[in-house]
Amino acid sequence: MEDLPDILAANIRRLRRERAITQEELAHISGIDRSYVGQIERAEHKASVVTLGRLARALKVLPGDLLALPPDHPFLSELAGPTQDGDGGA
Repeated sequence: MEDLPDILAANIRRLRRERAITQEELAHISGIDRSYVGQIERAEHKASVVTLGRLARALKVLPGDLLALPPDHPFLSELAGPTQDGDGGA
């Protein structure tokens, strides 16, 4: 999925704001340069797995939470597959 950097950016920004911390504070807690945190939040850089782990720990969430798809993401409906309408089957 090409939009994962955008999803990561939105989730980090949302979680950071929910916790009322600045990018600078997040950078300090996670040990990541502040400008790099900003670039990740703007989806200008793709975070490594190690960076993802550091950010997750700093935000007190599981790493997977940073990649959670929004409920209306098209990929979720693709996973559900086609539905059967009124066939009376299983």
